[in-house]
Amino acid sequence: MLARVAIAFCLLAATMTPPAEAQSPAAWPQRNVRLIIPFGPGSGADTSARMLSPQLQAKWGHPVIVENRPGGDAMVAINAFTSAADDHTLLYGAVASFIAHPYHHENLPYNRERDMLPIARISITVQAVGIPSSLGPKTLKEWVAHARANPGKLNSASVQGMSEMIFHGWMKKEGLDVAKVPYRDIVQAAPDVGEGRLSIMMSSLAPQIPVAQAGKLIVVGVGNRRTPVLDAPTITEAGFPDLDHGGLIGVFGPRGMPLDLRRRVGADIVEAGKQPEIIDRLNKTAQLPAFAGPEDLERSIAEMAGKLDGAAKTLGLRQKQ
Repeated sequence: MLARVAIAFCLLAATMTPPAEAQSPAAWPQRNVRLIIPFGPGSGADTSARMLSPQLQAKWGHPVIVENRPGGDAMVAINAFTSAADDHTLLYGAVASFIAHPYHHENLPYNRERDMLPIARISITVQAVGIPSSLGPKTLKEWVAHARANPGKLNSASVQGMSEMIFHGWMKKEGLDVAKVPYRDIVQAAPDVGEGRLSIMMSSLAPQIPVAQAGKLIVVGVGNRRTPVLDAPTITEAGFPDLDHGGLIGVFGPRGMPLDLRRRVGADIVEAGKQPEIIDRLNKTAQLPAFAGPEDLERSIAEMAGKLDGAAKTLGLRQKQ
Protein backbone atom coordinates (compact mmCIF):
# COMPACT_ATOMS: atom_id res chain seq x y z
CA MET A 1 0.00 0.00 0.00
CA LEU A 2 2.74 2.44 0.98
CA ALA A 3 4.63 1.57 -2.18
CA ARG A 4 1.53 2.34 -4.27
CA VAL A 5 1.06 5.70 -2.51
CA ALA A 6 4.72 6.56 -3.06
CA ILE A 7 4.43 5.73 -6.77
CA ALA A 8 1.25 7.78 -7.08
CA PHE A 9 2.87 10.73 -5.32
CA CYS A 10 5.86 10.60 -7.68
CA LEU A 11 3.59 10.49 -10.71
CA LEU A 12 1.60 13.48 -9.41
CA ALA A 13 4.79 15.43 -8.72
CA ALA A 14 6.00 14.69 -12.22
CA THR A 15 2.84 16.14 -13.72
CA MET A 16 3.03 19.25 -11.52
CA THR A 17 6.69 20.02 -12.15
CA PRO A 18 7.32 21.94 -15.38
CA PRO A 19 9.88 20.35 -17.68
CA ALA A 20 13.37 21.73 -17.25
CA GLU A 21 13.54 22.98 -20.83
CA ALA A 22 10.45 25.18 -20.25
CA GLN A 23 12.46 27.16 -17.70
CA SER A 24 15.31 27.72 -20.14
CA PRO A 25 15.49 30.97 -22.14
CA ALA A 26 16.34 28.90 -25.21
CA ALA A 27 12.92 27.19 -25.00
CA TRP A 28 10.93 30.44 -24.99
CA PRO A 29 8.34 30.99 -26.42
CA GLN A 30 6.00 28.07 -25.88
CA ARG A 31 2.91 29.78 -27.37
CA ASN A 32 1.67 33.01 -28.96
CA VAL A 33 3.45 36.23 -27.95
CA ARG A 34 1.35 39.37 -27.40
CA LEU A 35 2.71 42.89 -27.82
CA ILE A 36 0.49 45.38 -25.96
CA ILE A 37 0.61 48.88 -27.51
CA PRO A 38 -0.67 51.93 -25.54
CA PHE A 39 -1.63 53.74 -28.79
CA GLY A 40 -3.91 53.16 -31.74
CA PRO A 41 -2.98 52.03 -35.27
CA GLY A 42 -0.75 54.49 -37.09
CA SER A 43 1.22 55.63 -34.05
CA GLY A 44 5.02 55.33 -34.04
CA ALA A 45 5.03 52.39 -31.62
CA ASP A 46 2.30 50.57 -33.53
CA THR A 47 4.13 51.08 -36.83
CA SER A 48 7.44 49.65 -35.64
CA ALA A 49 5.75 46.75 -33.79
CA ARG A 50 4.00 45.71 -36.98
CA MET A 51 7.28 45.91 -38.87
CA LEU A 52 9.03 43.62 -36.41
CA SER A 53 6.26 41.11 -35.68
CA PRO A 54 6.67 39.04 -38.90
CA GLN A 55 10.44 38.81 -38.34
CA LEU A 56 9.97 37.74 -34.73
CA GLN A 57 7.22 35.29 -35.62
CA ALA A 58 9.54 33.60 -38.12
CA LYS A 59 12.32 33.42 -35.54
CA TRP A 60 10.20 32.28 -32.61
CA GLY A 61 7.95 29.86 -34.48
CA HIS A 62 4.79 31.22 -32.85
CA PRO A 63 2.41 34.03 -33.81
CA VAL A 64 3.37 37.50 -32.57
CA ILE A 65 0.14 39.43 -32.06
CA VAL A 66 0.04 43.23 -31.85
CA GLU A 67 -2.77 44.49 -29.58
CA ASN A 68 -3.69 48.17 -29.52
CA ARG A 69 -4.96 49.30 -26.11
CA PRO A 70 -5.10 53.13 -26.24
CA GLY A 71 -6.59 55.36 -23.57
CA GLY A 72 -6.35 56.21 -19.90
CA ASP A 73 -2.92 57.85 -20.10
CA ALA A 74 -1.51 54.45 -21.17
CA MET A 75 -3.08 52.84 -18.09
CA VAL A 76 -5.39 50.66 -20.21
CA ALA A 77 -2.39 49.04 -21.88
CA ILE A 78 -0.31 48.82 -18.71
CA ASN A 79 -3.18 47.20 -16.79
CA ALA A 80 -3.68 44.66 -19.59
CA PHE A 81 0.04 43.90 -19.49
CA THR A 82 0.46 43.63 -15.70
CA SER A 83 -2.77 41.70 -15.14
CA ALA A 84 -1.68 39.07 -17.67
CA ALA A 85 1.33 38.24 -15.44
CA ASP A 86 2.67 36.20 -18.32
CA ASP A 87 6.14 36.26 -19.88
CA HIS A 88 4.47 35.80 -23.29
CA THR A 89 2.66 39.16 -22.90
CA LEU A 90 5.02 42.10 -23.40
CA LEU A 91 4.48 45.83 -23.22
CA TYR A 92 5.65 47.65 -26.35
CA GLY A 93 5.42 51.41 -26.19
CA ALA A 94 6.69 54.89 -25.57
CA VAL A 95 8.65 55.39 -22.35
CA ALA A 96 7.27 58.94 -22.17
CA SER A 97 3.81 57.47 -21.58
CA PHE A 98 4.63 56.15 -18.12
CA ILE A 99 7.64 57.92 -16.66
CA ALA A 100 5.41 60.95 -16.08
CA HIS A 101 2.79 58.93 -14.19
CA PRO A 102 4.24 59.66 -10.71
CA TYR A 103 3.65 63.40 -11.36
CA HIS A 104 -0.02 62.92 -12.22
CA HIS A 105 -1.34 59.87 -10.39
CA GLU A 106 -1.52 58.90 -6.75
CA ASN A 107 -1.52 55.24 -5.76
CA LEU A 108 -0.40 53.89 -9.11
CA PRO A 109 -1.54 50.29 -9.65
CA TYR A 110 1.95 49.29 -10.73
CA ASN A 111 5.59 49.85 -9.83
CA ARG A 112 7.71 50.46 -12.92
CA GLU A 113 10.95 49.05 -11.55
CA ARG A 114 9.19 45.92 -10.29
CA ASP A 115 6.44 45.33 -12.87
CA MET A 116 7.94 46.64 -16.14
CA LEU A 117 11.32 45.04 -16.71
CA PRO A 118 13.36 46.30 -19.67
CA ILE A 119 13.89 43.93 -22.58
CA ALA A 120 14.91 45.99 -25.61
CA ARG A 121 15.25 49.52 -26.88
CA ILE A 122 13.65 49.93 -30.30
CA SER A 123 13.78 53.46 -31.68
CA ILE A 124 13.57 57.16 -31.06
CA THR A 125 10.40 58.41 -32.72
CA VAL A 126 10.76 61.82 -34.30
CA GLN A 127 8.47 64.25 -32.49
CA ALA A 128 6.69 66.88 -34.54
CA VAL A 129 4.60 70.01 -34.08
CA GLY A 130 1.74 70.44 -36.55
CA ILE A 131 -0.63 73.35 -37.16
CA PRO A 132 -3.59 73.77 -39.54
CA SER A 133 -2.76 75.03 -43.01
CA SER A 134 -5.93 77.11 -42.85
CA LEU A 135 -5.01 78.98 -39.64
CA GLY A 136 -2.68 81.53 -41.21
CA PRO A 137 0.76 81.06 -39.58
CA LYS A 138 3.26 79.07 -41.62
CA THR A 139 6.06 78.73 -39.05
CA LEU A 140 6.22 77.98 -35.34
CA LYS A 141 7.34 81.54 -34.55
CA GLU A 142 4.37 82.90 -36.50
CA TRP A 143 2.06 80.55 -34.61
CA VAL A 144 3.45 81.75 -31.26
CA ALA A 145 2.83 85.37 -32.30
CA HIS A 146 -0.70 84.43 -33.38
CA ALA A 147 -1.35 82.70 -30.04
CA ARG A 148 -0.11 85.73 -28.10
CA ALA A 149 -2.46 87.93 -30.11
CA ASN A 150 -5.40 85.59 -29.45
CA PRO A 151 -5.20 84.54 -25.78
CA GLY A 152 -7.71 81.89 -24.80
CA LYS A 153 -8.91 81.38 -28.38
CA LEU A 154 -6.68 78.50 -29.47
CA ASN A 155 -6.49 74.87 -28.38
CA SER A 156 -3.85 72.14 -28.38
CA ALA A 157 -3.30 68.41 -28.05
CA SER A 158 -0.30 66.30 -27.19
CA VAL A 159 0.55 62.81 -26.02
CA GLN A 160 -0.17 62.35 -22.33
CA GLY A 161 2.94 61.97 -20.21
CA MET A 162 6.35 63.43 -20.85
CA SER A 163 5.46 64.97 -24.23
CA GLU A 164 2.52 66.80 -22.72
CA MET A 165 4.61 68.10 -19.81
CA ILE A 166 7.36 69.39 -22.11
CA PHE A 167 4.79 70.90 -24.49
CA HIS A 168 2.88 72.71 -21.74
CA GLY A 169 6.08 73.71 -19.97
CA TRP A 170 7.19 75.35 -23.22
CA MET A 171 3.87 77.19 -23.62
CA LYS A 172 4.10 78.40 -20.04
CA LYS A 173 7.59 79.78 -20.66
CA GLU A 174 6.28 81.51 -23.78
CA GLY A 175 3.37 82.98 -21.82
CA LEU A 176 0.71 81.40 -24.05
CA ASP A 177 -2.92 80.93 -23.02
CA VAL A 178 -3.94 77.86 -25.02
CA ALA A 179 -6.63 75.37 -23.98
CA LYS A 180 -5.81 71.68 -23.69
CA VAL A 181 -7.95 69.14 -25.54
CA PRO A 182 -7.56 65.58 -24.19
CA TYR A 183 -7.50 62.72 -26.67
CA ARG A 184 -7.92 59.06 -25.84
CA ASP A 185 -5.81 58.30 -28.90
CA ILE A 186 -3.50 61.06 -30.14
CA VAL A 187 -3.63 59.65 -33.69
CA GLN A 188 -7.16 61.08 -33.92
CA ALA A 189 -5.85 64.60 -33.31
CA ALA A 190 -4.08 64.91 -36.68
CA PRO A 191 -7.29 64.96 -38.79
CA ASP A 192 -8.75 67.52 -36.38
CA VAL A 193 -5.74 69.77 -36.96
CA GLY A 194 -6.22 69.33 -40.69
CA GLU A 195 -9.85 70.40 -40.42
CA GLY A 196 -8.98 73.39 -38.23
CA ARG A 197 -10.79 72.08 -35.16
CA LEU A 198 -7.47 71.95 -33.32
CA SER A 199 -4.92 74.78 -33.40
CA ILE A 200 -1.70 72.84 -32.72
CA MET A 201 -0.56 69.35 -31.81
CA MET A 202 2.62 67.66 -30.70
CA SER A 203 3.06 63.93 -31.28
CA SER A 204 5.21 61.50 -33.18
CA LEU A 205 5.49 62.55 -36.81
CA ALA A 206 3.89 59.35 -38.16
CA PRO A 207 0.18 60.25 -37.69
CA GLN A 208 0.76 63.77 -39.02
CA ILE A 209 2.36 62.65 -42.30
CA PRO A 210 -0.78 61.78 -44.32
CA VAL A 211 -2.58 64.97 -43.25
CA ALA A 212 0.49 67.05 -44.13
CA GLN A 213 0.83 65.31 -47.49
CA ALA A 214 -2.81 66.18 -48.17
CA GLY A 215 -1.88 69.83 -47.66
CA LYS A 216 -4.11 70.34 -44.62
CA LEU A 217 -1.44 70.39 -41.90
CA ILE A 218 1.91 72.16 -41.72
CA VAL A 219 4.68 70.45 -39.78
CA VAL A 220 6.45 73.48 -38.32
CA GLY A 221 9.11 71.56 -36.39
CA VAL A 222 10.51 68.06 -36.01
CA GLY A 223 12.90 66.45 -33.49
CA ASN A 224 16.64 67.00 -33.25
CA ARG A 225 17.38 66.32 -36.91
CA ARG A 226 15.59 66.72 -40.21
CA THR A 227 13.75 63.79 -41.71
CA PRO A 228 13.60 62.79 -45.38
CA VAL A 229 9.89 62.07 -44.97
CA LEU A 230 8.86 65.76 -45.01
CA ASP A 231 10.60 69.06 -45.69
CA ALA A 232 10.36 70.60 -42.23
CA PRO A 233 12.83 72.43 -39.96
CA THR A 234 13.98 70.94 -36.70
CA ILE A 235 12.38 72.40 -33.59
CA THR A 236 15.73 74.01 -32.76
CA GLU A 237 15.92 75.56 -36.24
CA ALA A 238 12.38 76.79 -35.70
CA GLY A 239 13.71 78.74 -32.71
CA PHE A 240 12.49 76.71 -29.73
CA PRO A 241 15.13 74.18 -28.55
CA ASP A 242 13.34 73.69 -25.20
CA LEU A 243 10.60 71.87 -27.08
CA ASP A 244 12.97 69.26 -28.50
CA HIS A 245 12.74 65.72 -27.19
CA GLY A 246 12.66 62.25 -28.67
CA GLY A 247 10.07 59.55 -28.14
CA LEU A 248 11.87 56.49 -26.80
CA ILE A 249 10.19 53.19 -27.76
CA GLY A 250 10.97 50.10 -25.69
CA VAL A 251 9.80 46.58 -24.95
CA PHE A 252 9.14 45.45 -21.37
CA GLY A 253 8.56 42.13 -19.65
CA PRO A 254 6.47 41.35 -16.56
CA ARG A 255 7.46 41.07 -12.92
CA GLY A 256 9.77 38.15 -12.27
CA MET A 257 10.93 37.68 -15.86
CA PRO A 258 14.57 36.59 -15.44
CA LEU A 259 17.35 38.79 -16.78
CA ASP A 260 18.81 35.97 -18.87
CA LEU A 261 15.47 35.49 -20.61
CA ARG A 262 15.07 39.25 -21.13
CA ARG A 263 18.55 39.43 -22.62
CA ARG A 264 17.79 36.56 -24.96
CA VAL A 265 14.44 38.03 -26.10
CA GLY A 266 16.10 41.44 -26.42
CA ALA A 267 18.89 39.96 -28.55
CA ASP A 268 16.29 38.45 -30.89
CA ILE A 269 14.55 41.82 -31.23
CA VAL A 270 17.86 43.62 -31.87
CA GLU A 271 18.78 41.05 -34.51
CA ALA A 272 15.41 41.49 -36.25
CA GLY A 273 15.80 45.26 -36.10
CA LYS A 274 19.16 45.18 -37.86
CA GLN A 275 17.59 43.89 -41.06
CA PRO A 276 18.17 46.53 -43.79
CA GLU A 277 14.49 46.60 -44.75
CA ILE A 278 13.47 47.31 -41.13
CA ILE A 279 15.99 50.14 -40.78
CA ASP A 280 14.86 51.63 -44.09
CA ARG A 281 11.18 51.46 -43.19
CA LEU A 282 11.77 52.96 -39.74
CA ASN A 283 13.64 55.90 -41.25
CA LYS A 284 10.87 56.44 -43.78
CA THR A 285 8.31 56.64 -40.98
CA ALA A 286 10.41 59.15 -39.02
CA GLN A 287 11.74 56.73 -36.43
CA LEU A 288 15.45 56.62 -35.68
CA PRO A 289 16.60 53.01 -35.16
CA ALA A 290 18.16 52.58 -31.71
CA PHE A 291 18.07 48.83 -31.11
CA ALA A 292 19.79 47.65 -27.94
CA GLY A 293 19.31 45.32 -24.99
CA PRO A 294 17.77 45.75 -21.52
CA GLU A 295 20.69 47.57 -19.90
CA ASP A 296 20.81 50.22 -22.63
CA LEU A 297 17.06 50.72 -22.42
CA GLU A 298 17.30 51.31 -18.68
CA ARG A 299 20.07 53.89 -19.17
CA SER A 300 18.00 55.70 -21.79
CA ILE A 301 15.04 55.82 -19.41
CA ALA A 302 17.23 57.44 -16.76
CA GLU A 303 18.32 60.12 -19.25
CA MET A 304 14.71 60.89 -20.18
CA ALA A 305 13.73 61.09 -16.51
CA GLY A 306 16.32 63.83 -16.01
CA LYS A 307 14.84 65.91 -18.85
CA LEU A 308 11.35 65.32 -17.53
CA ASP A 309 12.35 66.61 -14.11
CA GLY A 310 13.27 69.95 -15.67
CA ALA A 311 9.84 70.25 -17.34
CA ALA A 312 8.13 69.32 -14.07
CA LYS A 313 9.93 72.13 -12.25
CA THR A 314 8.77 74.63 -14.88
CA LEU A 315 5.18 73.50 -14.37
CA GLY A 316 5.52 73.40 -10.59
CA LEU A 317 4.82 69.67 -10.41
CA ARG A 318 6.10 67.22 -7.85
CA GLN A 319 5.91 63.47 -7.84
CA LYS A 320 2.82 62.33 -5.98
CA GLN A 321 4.46 59.12 -4.81
